[in-house]
Amino acid sequence: MAQQAGGGAGGGEVGEKRERILEAAEEVFARRGFHGARVTDIARLAGVADGTIYLYFKSKDDLLVSLFEDRVERINNMLRIILASEQRAQARLEKFINYYLGLAVKNPNLAEVIAIELRSSSKFMKEYKNVKFIEFLGLLAQIIKDGQTAGEIREDLTPEVISRTLFGALDELLLGYLLSRRRYYEATSASEQVFNVFWTGLENRGGRR
Repeated sequence: MAQQAGGGAGGGEVGEKRERILEAAEEVFARRGFHGARVTDIARLAGVADGTIYLYFKSKDDLLVSLFEDRVERINNMLRIILASEQRAQARLEKFINYYLGLAVKNPNLAEVIAIELRSSSKFMKEYKNVKFIEFLGLLAQIIKDGQTAGEIREDLTPEVISRTLFGALDELLLGYLLSRRRYYEATSASEQVFNVFWTGLENRGGRR
């Protein structure tokens, strides 16, 4: 990123303008697609000059990556709050699934960027290290680990394998929901089915310790 939000009197204004640009980018990327989106469109919607975009972001690719980092960090923070309210792995896993698939309904623009448009950026696919995404998967893996410690989840399972497998299912469902002109399933129904199928395979039938 070319410029970070600074402190002092101008810090708030810089941060507010950057957020306006990110919000505009989220809407334009979702509406026009990554390749169809123009920096001019984003600047106009954000209410800034075209050149202002490049004070904050090196390129359109960089803007997409920055948007992803910012929004996934928000998702991670929200998930931490949601998961902290539950003790049992069963309830925590269910809430995780419900929240992620619920993005399709509650924030379709963000869901579109995460599930579809990121795949259009060669910079993202080849160069980005996915730090925030790794944190996201870590939250899911931690549910499995804690469940194993508590005796709720089978000990013969590898948390990192299960977290990526479950995310793969969620990502495909989110993608299919967004791309389909006909709604073959609703997010709520899909969440319930995915949870039931996965929990059946994860549950330690021998009981809690």
